[in-house]
Amino acid sequence: MATLPIYRWRLAPDGYATRRQLRARNLRPGGQDVAAQLERPRRRRGPLVAYLYRVDLAKPVRPMTPGRWAALAKANAARRICPACRCDAGYVIPTSLGMCVPCAYPDPHGSEGTA
Repeated sequence: MATLPIYRWRLAPDGYATRRQLRARNLRPGGQDVAAQLERPRRRRGPLVAYLYRVDLAKPVRPMTPGRWAALAKANAARRICPACRCDAGYVIPTSLGMCVPCAYPDPHGSEGTA
């Protein structure tokens, strides 16, 4: 098994890109294996590692179909429904709370508030 070439931070040759850099160019790795590794040294810890892919082997991003748009909209709508009160919160429910903010922190004074 051959080892990957390792480059230092900002010293990778042209023709390699990370997943995010590929996505910015509307490309995807397209099933290719990792071609190289980028390392950024850190103090007192191991280096940060980024995997690089060859740009010439990358494929274009698949377009969104109407079915995929519908599935994505349905999934995002489900993330806005509070499991406690079953209402649409209007925002994505925080996973740390597991419910909408009014259900997580009910007003102890009722709906009148303080006068």
